[in-house]
Amino acid sequence: MDMDEYQRAALRTAAPHDKPNVLFDLLLGLVGETGEIAEKAKKIIRDKDSDFSQWDTDDLKKELGDVLWYVAVLADHFELPLDDVAQHNIAKLADRQRRGVIGGSGDHR
Repeated sequence: MDMDEYQRAALRTAAPHDKPNVLFDLLLGLVGETGEIAEKAKKIIRDKDSDFSQWDTDDLKKELGDVLWYVAVLADHFELPLDDVAQHNIAKLADRQRRGVIGGSGDHR
């Protein structure tokens, strides 16, 4: 499955664009799902001596899937094909790596 195909499939379960507060709902959903991943990571640090080999990867796969769903639907909300988003991100990272600024901070490195 390619990114655009995934996006089309995700949209079959998304609310329509004209639903009240849909964008706010999507943004909070994305933050909530990424927060769930962070919370599970925190528990590995706290309870499992930071041994990430003990992460339940089936559970992680489900949570990452939820994050991907929100990203796909948010991208569509702004008429951005998910494949374009992914390609742009890889190109940006490759450019930063080529210029030796992959580390550090700032959006415009």
